[in-house]
Amino acid sequence: MVRDFPLSASSLADTRPEGSSPLESAMAALAGGTGTPQPARLAATIMLVRDGARGVEVFMQRRAASMAFAARRAVFPGGSLDPGDRDPVPWAGPCAQTWGQALALAPADAAAVVTAAVRELFEEAGVLLVDRVPDPQWTASARQRLLARDVSLGSLLREAGLVARTDLLGYHAHWITPAIEPRRYDTHFFTALLPAGQSADAETTEAQSAHWVAPERMLTEHRGLLMPPTIVCLEDIAATSRAADLVTIRSGIVGVQPFPLRTEGGWVLRVEVS
Repeated sequence: MVRDFPLSASSLADTRPEGSSPLESAMAALAGGTGTPQPARLAATIMLVRDGARGVEVFMQRRAASMAFAARRAVFPGGSLDPGDRDPVPWAGPCAQTWGQALALAPADAAAVVTAAVRELFEEAGVLLVDRVPDPQWTASARQRLLARDVSLGSLLREAGLVARTDLLGYHAHWITPAIEPRRYDTHFFTALLPAGQSADAETTEAQSAHWVAPERMLTEHRGLLMPPTIVCLEDIAATSRAADLVTIRSGIVGVQPFPLRTEGGWVLRVEVS
């Protein structure tokens, strides 16, 4: 199915010559063969979900204005891979080969992306997908050590005798940032249920606020804060009656890369989604 999302030039990083539209300049450069898209970095995003009083809810953040990518946008926790994500991690659940098949990646790359998903959820929301509920005092210290890059997730879990529960993750979607953007990510979207005994918080410098939200409300009242991948994922959540139904490893996921197109109504980002 083909979908068009209205595109504003102001949504791009304004790094083009003064007096020109960032979108027009980027498109002209690529069309003329003088522009080279930036490489897309592997990344992971996590849709943390729970059953609310009026349906499924998802944990979302409003990105800080100082962020270089998606500033002020409403997003799910996530980020790009760190070198430490390639360190071995003690885990229970699908093996690297199984994740590799699901993500269409080499097993080592898939393991790093899954590790990034677990790490980012812990860093940005304080939720750690492990085999038992960690001690709160240890959790606060461990989170700060990870954020400071003093230790990798694998080393941290081994020190504490914890095992990552990759079976608590589902795999939902794969989106790639448009070629015209100055910062690009090859992002795999995961799902996870809020574990019993844990709570998500807003204690991250990357967001100005964070809340549990109803997807329908985000789509109707705050649509201007959403990027196309977030819109499509929120629509999927809104169509689901139980949070647990979202946490499954979907097969046949195809990467989606929006591309800008000039229509009679103006510029749009066109995508092909299933």
